[in-house]
Amino acid sequence: MSNTAQSLASTRIASLLDENSFVEIGGYVTARSTDFNMQQTETPGDGVVTGYGVIDGHLVYVYSQDASVLGGTIGEMHAKKIAGLYDMAMKMGAPVIGLLDCAGLRLQESTDALSAFGEIYLKQTMASGVIPQITAIFGRCGGGLALVPALTDFTFMEGKKAELFVNSPNALDGNSKDKCDTASAAFQSEESGLVDFTGTEDEIMAGIRELVSMLPANNEDDMSYEDCTDDLNRVCADLANAAGDPAILLSNIADDNNFVEVKAAYAKDMVTGFLRLNGTTVGAVANRTELYGEDGQVAESFDCVLSAKGAEKAAAFVEFCDAFEIPVVSFTNVAGFKACKCSEKRIAKAAAKLTYAFANATVPKVNVITGKAFGSAYVAMNSKSIGADMTFAWENAQIGMMDAQLAAKIMYEGSDMQTINEKAAEYATLQSSAMAAAKRGYVDNIIAAEDTRKYVIGAFEMLFTKRDDRPSKKHGTV
Repeated sequence: MSNTAQSLASTRIASLLDENSFVEIGGYVTARSTDFNMQQTETPGDGVVTGYGVIDGHLVYVYSQDASVLGGTIGEMHAKKIAGLYDMAMKMGAPVIGLLDCAGLRLQESTDALSAFGEIYLKQTMASGVIPQITAIFGRCGGGLALVPALTDFTFMEGKKAELFVNSPNALDGNSKDKCDTASAAFQSEESGLVDFTGTEDEIMAGIRELVSMLPANNEDDMSYEDCTDDLNRVCADLANAAGDPAILLSNIADDNNFVEVKAAYAKDMVTGFLRLNGTTVGAVANRTELYGEDGQVAESFDCVLSAKGAEKAAAFVEFCDAFEIPVVSFTNVAGFKACKCSEKRIAKAAAKLTYAFANATVPKVNVITGKAFGSAYVAMNSKSIGADMTFAWENAQIGMMDAQLAAKIMYEGSDMQTINEKAAEYATLQSSAMAAAKRGYVDNIIAAEDTRKYVIGAFEMLFTKRDDRPSKKHGTV
């Protein structure tokens, strides 16, 4: 072990990994630069501790920046250690976890440090979709370093002291840190959506361990399975009452009620996260209309619509799942697109990204319609027409172009209310009911809400050996 062994950086690694499992690599590396009297400065480990260990028996590679060495700044050798760690991780097919606490670019090394940034970016890009990448921010992460968590799959951030920014709050015209702290965990998790999880250091370490246990080690050697001790046919009583808040619904149907929500503070009208079904990790995407607080009361309500932020959040999540062969289940309850001037700037492109993500994904895909499924917003939410392998609908689900009453008003404009109500009832039966969609083959089965768990598990069991050949191309452009 190097003389950084007792630093805060190493302490963080020790608290993350299984006890006594960490093996340091490159502990004796120091800075090579001699400019500005650097040869007289001690740089143990060049400001970063790198190595490997295990989390619940799963191999992981970890680097932890040491703020006590030149502020943890990134220079030539600092970057080479991280790049070398990525090379090993990709050879072995294991996740990389970065614990960030850094003052940024090392000014004494100038162009060498700039090249070092680029070297890290390149390794992250090469690793994307090959091995899971996780970052946790404990101190400052500013300027070009902010691209590092943005290039990873999941980002954790300490809630009080950590800072994440490209331009500091005081550098923004008309802004100051006191006015709007754009570097805070709250801003980056709720407004930008860059941060997936926030909390204390202990909560972050526990969260990373839980996430690693959910994820496959790489895109080929899937280790995201475990024995299931829960009843596969368990009836989930009163599940229909949880339709408004899918986080509760997903917890109810998951093995041992364990659901890990991702980006919970961002675009709350869309729920994304991981659960296990029959021991298999499954990615979940769901529309939300209600958010319940810890007191069991409704804390926030949302329109039954697809927003630009929600669509972008879901699209990125589906793409991750597809890259790592994680099956996807969606719970659809959407009556249209969000209608406001701000949303109109982005909604078409965002909805297209979501449509593309679902349609392009070749993993097993199951859709459950729990409420309304109207218009193109429904089509974008993993409908059978864009590639869902199995589609279920709850008994009272509504599927169609629009609400029956509105459709009747349009088709029979100028008619009296009695006629409109009669035609609305007829439209609901013939065009907007789950049965009408099932008769046309757009729904595979109509199920009771409480039986959702067993039907979804059965569908994924059937789809386990799915193969989906696609046209040969380098990549799409959406």
